[in-house]
Amino acid sequence: MNRAIDWLARNPVAANLLMVLVVASGLTAAATVTEEVFPEIDLRRIGIEVPYLGAAPEEVESGVVVRIEEAIQNIDGVQQIVSTASEGSASVVAELEFGADSQRVLDEVTNNVQAITTFPAETERPIIRELVTRSQVTDIAIAGATDVASLKSIAEMVRDGLVALPEVGQVEIVSVPPYEISIEVSEVALRRHRLTFDQVASAVRRSSLDMPGGSVRTDRGEILLRTVGQAYRGGDYENLVLWTRPDGSRLLLGDVAAVVDGFAETDQRARFDELPAVTVSVYRSGEQSALDVAAAVRDYVRRAEAWLPEGITLTIWQDQSQVLTDRLAIMLNNGAAGFVLVFIVLTLFLDMRLAFWVSLGIPIAFLGAFSLLPGLGVSINMVSCFAFILVLGIVVDDAIIVGENIHRHQERHGDGLRGAVDGAREIGKPVVYAVLTTAAAFLPLLFVTAFGQMFQVVPLVVLPCLLFSLLESLGILPAHLAHVRRRRRAGPWRRFQQRIAGGLLWFVSRVYGPALEAALRWRYVTAALGLATLILTGGLALGGSTNFQFAPSIENEFMTASITMPLGTPAGA
Repeated sequence: MNRAIDWLARNPVAANLLMVLVVASGLTAAATVTEEVFPEIDLRRIGIEVPYLGAAPEEVESGVVVRIEEAIQNIDGVQQIVSTASEGSASVVAELEFGADSQRVLDEVTNNVQAITTFPAETERPIIRELVTRSQVTDIAIAGATDVASLKSIAEMVRDGLVALPEVGQVEIVSVPPYEISIEVSEVALRRHRLTFDQVASAVRRSSLDMPGGSVRTDRGEILLRTVGQAYRGGDYENLVLWTRPDGSRLLLGDVAAVVDGFAETDQRARFDELPAVTVSVYRSGEQSALDVAAAVRDYVRRAEAWLPEGITLTIWQDQSQVLTDRLAIMLNNGAAGFVLVFIVLTLFLDMRLAFWVSLGIPIAFLGAFSLLPGLGVSINMVSCFAFILVLGIVVDDAIIVGENIHRHQERHGDGLRGAVDGAREIGKPVVYAVLTTAAAFLPLLFVTAFGQMFQVVPLVVLPCLLFSLLESLGILPAHLAHVRRRRRAGPWRRFQQRIAGGLLWFVSRVYGPALEAALRWRYVTAALGLATLILTGGLALGGSTNFQFAPSIENEFMTASITMPLGTPAGA
């Protein structure tokens, strides 16, 4: 280490090239790194959903949930099973052990569940998938004084328009009931045509489907045949043929039933500014930037006003990218303020040029960390911005210590190069040990699991910042300070610095020094006071005098209200 310090101090061109390389790579990475609101985490959970329409929760539990639990509980890698039996559906979530191969477990769960043959006949095919987090960027509220069908039709147009944008990944229509085609069979019509309900149901199942029809080989190749008969609208079902009479006339489904093309009856209602509404949620996917996605959505909403029907509004709602923008602004403002404040404080005691080179350690450490973020799989998000803000007050400490020690040696020897080398060598090992102990405090966060995985970003940001701060303070800083020429004449600013230093020395000699001597003279009393303070604070924490909560209550941009009504209250009340 001493040889490296000496070589870089004697070769300022190499040190400057190293600094330029760090800055250039950091700026390049900052322009290309992924931006998202929160880091993606691996939930390590497998979800199983089984629709069982019309069944009570007790029937769902005994007929579906228990059978699934018995089928997957002995699979290697499954740590815990959480099941929910609700009216008309079953949900089972398998939590995986740390280190388990999620794909292998998913395959085994799929095989075991699909092998179950004792499900009730009314159940539908199980839906088995690995649960993943989706990074929501913003919502769009589509509101107007019209019916839900019209709003959903506009929402589908908005969804298709957003998906066509290269900046947007996933778009989903929410807060709207699912489509439902209701076939209301008339008993009078059934008796008139001598039909039964089962015959009508069988004809619907038999006629409304797409079927492969084989293939035909020609001189130009093979042609695949397929019969297309799946009905998707109410009008399609009305024209389904139930049977054909000998005279060629046909009996259609519309002759014996009323087909209603609408929505499922649910208690769900969505309103925006007191008007019926449908919400479109926009998600970020892959390497897309949350800020770019939000900007593309805002631009689309502005352009969509030209073709929207009168009375229909598009409003961006719950824009999560704004939170990330605010956090980025805090990080940049804190970094700039830290640079200025460190420079101002150091100029009160040290040479202004020395203060500048020491303060420059903040942006160099940050840009160096940025250069490693893509390789470490770290994005710019709320947690990584918090980590940068957290480490801001740490990265400059070693540069201040090294810079002050170099300044002291240069004042003693009068030789800039010798003072830089001797000062950096003398303080090098303690600075390295200080950085290592700080890094050790953040290392355990690399091994957290479950939802705590998002905090793995903190050490992946802090450790590179500390590494480049150490590189700057022991490699680049001595090379810069070695060629700072001393001022031979004491100007007004130098005399002002001497007065500030004199006041600080007076405090050390008259206040701090005597207090330190008394503490050392009465060392047992000092130790007892420290132990008593520790016991007191521990007692306050364990005794409940100090409040504890997992997450502090802070102001939010959105307000949520929950209202519990008496049992039986109509949904439209």
